[in-house]
Amino acid sequence: MSLPKIRAYPLPTAADLPAGRVQWRPDPARAALLVHDVQRYFLAPYEGSPIPEMVANIAELAEKARSWGMPVFYTAQPGKQPAADRGLLAEFWGDGIGAAIDDDPRAADIVDELAPRPGDIVLDKWRYSAFQRSTFREQLGDRDQLLITGVYAHIGCQTTAVEAFMRDVRPFLISDAVADFDRSRHDQACEYVAQRCGVVTTTADALAALSVPIPAGAPR
Repeated sequence: MSLPKIRAYPLPTAADLPAGRVQWRPDPARAALLVHDVQRYFLAPYEGSPIPEMVANIAELAEKARSWGMPVFYTAQPGKQPAADRGLLAEFWGDGIGAAIDDDPRAADIVDELAPRPGDIVLDKWRYSAFQRSTFREQLGDRDQLLITGVYAHIGCQTTAVEAFMRDVRPFLISDAVADFDRSRHDQACEYVAQRCGVVTTTADALAALSVPIPAGAPR
């Protein structure tokens, strides 16, 4: 039940994105950035693209977010998980990172290029959604927008977007700052989020929107 090898595929461009149902715009005063599961174990199966491009986009988003005073959150699954904590994940994915620790003692580490900075918040990740068994919602405080990046788009990223929506937090899936098992699943996640719970956008468009202050009283 180990992760499959993931062949290279191109990230979607702005022209590839599905139509959305809402016109939400990210606001640095209301938004937080989530860097989801970018651990060595989860990125190891990739055979090239889209990981270098995804990592570069996340790094740019994180740097800008910090400069604008936006909180930057990370999720990371613990390396060795007792059976009671791993729960039903074991029946789908086996021991996960725990099975890889002997070969790579740093398997649970966030990749060096995206290592958290002082002031960033790292959440233990126990289930697909970053909100499950965590204090994530409480730590967001009055922030009601969430930019979602990382892996895997159609599993944890999509599930976190759905739960954010159900907690009245507007999710923004950054289409070229997430990656998946293949392009079809990547596109599936984008389509679902755009039609059911959030906004799908690119790194460039998110940064452009965040860099322009929203006037008081303007629609958000």
